[in-house]
Amino acid sequence: MAKSDKYREMTSQILKEVGGISNVLSVTHCMTRLRFNLKDSSIPDDDKVKKITGVLGVARSGGQYQIIIGQTVPDVYQAVLDAGNGALVGGAPIDENLDENPKEKLTFKRVFNIVLNKVAGSLTPTIPILISAALFKMLAAVCGPTMLNITPASSDLYKVFTFVGDAGFYFFPIFLGYTSAKQFHTSKMLGMFLGAIMLDLNLVKIITAGRPFTVYGIPMTLVNYGSTLVPILLSVWVMSYIYKFFDKHMPAALRTMMTPFLTIAIMVPVTLCVLGPLGGFIGDGICNGLLSFGKMGGIWAIIAIAIIGAVWELLVLTGMHLVIISAMTLIFTQGGHDNFATLGGVAASMACAGMALGCALKIKGKQNKALAWGYFISNLIGGVTEPALYGLAIRYKRPFIGMMIGGFAGALYAGIVHETAYVLVPVANFLALSTYVGGSVTNIINGVISGAIALVVAAVATYLLGFNGQDVEDAK
Repeated sequence: MAKSDKYREMTSQILKEVGGISNVLSVTHCMTRLRFNLKDSSIPDDDKVKKITGVLGVARSGGQYQIIIGQTVPDVYQAVLDAGNGALVGGAPIDENLDENPKEKLTFKRVFNIVLNKVAGSLTPTIPILISAALFKMLAAVCGPTMLNITPASSDLYKVFTFVGDAGFYFFPIFLGYTSAKQFHTSKMLGMFLGAIMLDLNLVKIITAGRPFTVYGIPMTLVNYGSTLVPILLSVWVMSYIYKFFDKHMPAALRTMMTPFLTIAIMVPVTLCVLGPLGGFIGDGICNGLLSFGKMGGIWAIIAIAIIGAVWELLVLTGMHLVIISAMTLIFTQGGHDNFATLGGVAASMACAGMALGCALKIKGKQNKALAWGYFISNLIGGVTEPALYGLAIRYKRPFIGMMIGGFAGALYAGIVHETAYVLVPVANFLALSTYVGGSVTNIINGVISGAIALVVAAVATYLLGFNGQDVEDAK
C-alpha cells in the first residue's frame, strides 16, 4: 500500500471516530500529536481510536482531543486537511454558529485549560526558531574565547554566531505576535506590528534614558520588552477584541484603512502603559519563583530537581509539561539561564531513551525488538518521546517505573553538582545536553554525566524489572 493511501485510510477512520468533519472546530498538530478541538468531545470512543492502525494512543488535555501518531504526524495532518476539502483549516476554527452550541460553564479548570491551550498553541510554532537560535548560541560558547577559542571575540564568525543566536530570542515578541494572533483569531500582521512597536529602537532609547515619558499624556512605565513573552501575549489577547469590534462596526468603505489604524492607536497606550508592565511583572515573578528553587540550596532543592526528572514524562502524557516549558521559555528569554526545571526535563528525556534501550535488550520477539529499537532511535536521535511512552511505558507498565528511576537518578546528580542550563534546547534528543554549554567546562562535563546516568540507570532498571502481564513474545 502506498504511503498516501495508508494516510488516507487512517485519516478516514480518525475523522469517522471523532464525529466527522462537522464535529471538528479546528485541528492542528505538534511534533507527535494530532490536536482536535471538537464541538462535542464526548463523541470519540478512545478504545476505538486506539485500534486504528498507526495510532499510538489518545489523550484529552488542554480542551483538546489529542491523537498520538508519532513522527509521521505532519503527513497525517495534511491528509486530514485534504480530506476536509477546504472545510478544515489548520489552527483556525471552521465555520460554526457559536450561539447554537451549548457553552460550557467557566470553571477554574476550564479557564486553566483555555489559557494552557492558547499559550501552548502560541509557543509550539516558535520551536524551530528557539532550536536554531539556541544552537548558534551554543556554537558561540563552544568556539568562542571562553572555551576552545577557535573563533576569538573579534572574529567575524564569532560575531555572526552571536547576533544570529541573540536575534532568535530578542525578537521573540514579534514571533509571538504572529503565533498568538493566530490563536486568538485576529490579525496576524497587527500582532507582529504590536511586537515590533515594543522593540522599536526609539522606544528602547527612551527606556534606556530613564526619563519620564507619556503616551497620550498617560505616564508610561519604562520596561525593556526584548526577549519577553507575557506582555505580547496579553496585548494580542486584548487586541483581538478591539480589532473584532472595529471590524464589525466600521463601514465597509473605511474598514481596510481605519480598522487597523484605530486598533493600534488604542493598543499603543494599553500595551505600553498597562499590559506591557503587567506582563513584565508576571513574567519576572514566574522567573524569579522558579529560579528561587534552584537558589535555595540544600537537600530540598536537590530533591525537587530529582522529582521533576522522575515525573516529567507523566506531565508529558497529560500535557501539563507545557506549563513548565512555557515558564522555562520565559526564564531563558529574560534571565538567560535556569538551574531548576531544565535539569529535570533533560534527565527525563535521556531516561526515556534509556527505557527504550532497556526494552530493546530485554523484550522477546523479532517484531517487538524492531519496534523497541525504533523507539530508542526516535527518542535519542529524533527527539520524540511519545512513541516510546505509549508503545512501551504505558503498554507494559514496568518500563515506566524504570524510566522514572533513571530520570530521578540523572536529575539528582545534576542537582547535587549544582548544574546550570544556559541554552533553551526544546528537543528531547541528545542535543538537549547542549543546554549546559555556556558556562564552565566542568558544567558541560557534569551535564553530560547527568544525561548518561539517566540513560544507563533507566536502561538497567527497565531490563531488571522486566515486563508486566503476559509474555511479550506473542504481543501484537
